[in-house]
Amino acid sequence: MPFPTPITIPSSYEALDLTHVKISHHPPGKPTATPVVIVTLNRPEKNNAFTPQMADSLEWAFRTFHLDSRVKVVVLTGAGRMFCAGSDLEIGFGNGEGRAVDFRDIGGRVTLAMHRCHKPTVVALNGSAVGVGMTMTLPAAIRICHEKSKYGFVFTRRGLTIESCASFFLPRLIGLSKAMSLITTGGIFPGTSTYFGDLFTEVLPDAAQVLPRALELAHEMAENASPLASAMSRTLMWEGPQSPEAAHLLESRVFHHMTGQSDYKEGVNSFLEKRKANFQSDPHEKSPQDYPWWSEIDIKIEPQASKASKSKL
Repeated sequence: MPFPTPITIPSSYEALDLTHVKISHHPPGKPTATPVVIVTLNRPEKNNAFTPQMADSLEWAFRTFHLDSRVKVVVLTGAGRMFCAGSDLEIGFGNGEGRAVDFRDIGGRVTLAMHRCHKPTVVALNGSAVGVGMTMTLPAAIRICHEKSKYGFVFTRRGLTIESCASFFLPRLIGLSKAMSLITTGGIFPGTSTYFGDLFTEVLPDAAQVLPRALELAHEMAENASPLASAMSRTLMWEGPQSPEAAHLLESRVFHHMTGQSDYKEGVNSFLEKRKANFQSDPHEKSPQDYPWWSEIDIKIEPQASKASKSKL
């Protein structure tokens, strides 16, 4: 599996020709990147069924947004009537040959890119979603769905186990009991189902309302939240210690760091002066010295040594 080459940040995302994915500025037509960008799964003729090429495009996009200081919030949605019909089963997943240690599921590559991106993602599930169409959304900050569309983690009904790091994210989002029920049954339910717990931040009556509402929330975050404070706060929750005492020590260190940043001064002054804040701190440049404070696991595939050809001495 190839890993990303060095990334060149484009002037315009709308000028890119990505496979099975479209990126739009918002408002559309702006010549350069906007604070809110829209990533659209773009295989409407196949109900946006997930492909390796779609995974490559999404992984590149989130890795690039991570580095692009112009982008503040990402909105992910689907073209057509469905958000994502899961993996394209006509393509399949191979036949289990080769070394298992060298396999990396393509959904997991996407979720890790989204999870590690400093920019929060708002997912507008404008229609039904199953399988990887659900698991790829789990690292997002916010998920909005349509009350009558159907959603499900159908892996066991296809003879498969969960992927896209869902065993990590889903129980933490909705609790182990609800996650066990959804995964074990593989059931498909409307967005209003209690099985999903609080997985969806908002459930809307009209599918046409989902993307506009996601964009409204994205703009609110882009205009009012410090990108540095937002990125560090979300990371504290996902990558925090396991005891309240350790959490207190870590939060104290990060909080102390934040009080020395210009965003803290700007946030206070804008409040006192009753104006919108103009946050400038880039998470790449102003993260705490001990960031990342956890041990990151290297998921790259180790190259195998080739046998040297015999030569006469």
